Amino acid sequence: MEIWNVDPVLFKLGPLQVRYYGVCFAVALLGGYLLWRWQILRSGRSEAVAERVLLPSVLAVVAGARLGHIFFYEPEIIAQNPLRAFYVWEGGLASHGAAIALVATLWWYSRREKIAMEEVSDRFAFSIAWAAAWVRIGNLFNSEIVGRVTTRDYGIKFPRFDGVALENVPYRIPTQIYEAVMGFAVMGLLLWADRALGGEKRPRGMMIALCLILYFSGRFTVEFFKAQQGFVNDSNSSLTMGQYLSLPFVAAGIVWLWSSLRRRGAR
Repeated sequence: MEIWNVDPVLFKLGPLQVRYYGVCFAVALLGGYLLWRWQILRSGRSEAVAERVLLPSVLAVVAGARLGHIFFYEPEIIAQNPLRAFYVWEGGLASHGAAIALVATLWWYSRREKIAMEEVSDRFAFSIAWAAAWVRIGNLFNSEIVGRVTTRDYGIKFPRFDGVALENVPYRIPTQIYEAVMGFAVMGLLLWADRALGGEKRPRGMMIALCLILYFSGRFTVEFFKAQQGFVNDSNSSLTMGQYLSLPFVAAGIVWLWSSLRRRGAR
């Protein structure tokens, strides 16, 4: 068993703070863009085509993640002070909100560039898995999105989360690490599947289908081990908001996979 008590601030420049979370977010964006660029250039398109999705997708992810958190987990903030919805520095970003905003952005981009939505989504799937993993590493440095209390040997103390004397801090399941590993594993499986299916010869829709099914099924499972947060206001429900929000993405992935395999079989 270990203690995680890392200061989330990497260093300070006068009044400005550079946090580990911000560095992880930057790595997520940079790596995500390079993966996307690789996919676009491999298709025979120009780098300019790849670059045109960068700014809209970044803005959509940040805004969608923040608004998703407010809407799904802390709607009372709107009543208290509507402007706090834009205080991204306070923390509180929801991956499901980011995913919804990103889908809308990719749909807009596909129409603008006249590229089929399935192809755009396929080429972005690698970036999604990469970014999801690095965001969870950022959550680890922030001592947030922690797991439930445990007595198992793999438990970790998060004194910055529990805010009590160290001897009273409980050991918790390190769910941030679980989800980070899961994100990298999904990306690895996508890279393997891309190669196994012939790269550019792969069935359209296959990559995004696998990404949605694998990642959000994993997310649904990990939610069972997280500290209670965002439970639906229903005494008969044992599922979290995150689990309910994961189900539509898994269903969409299954539909996409079925459609992709059907078209492949019709060739």
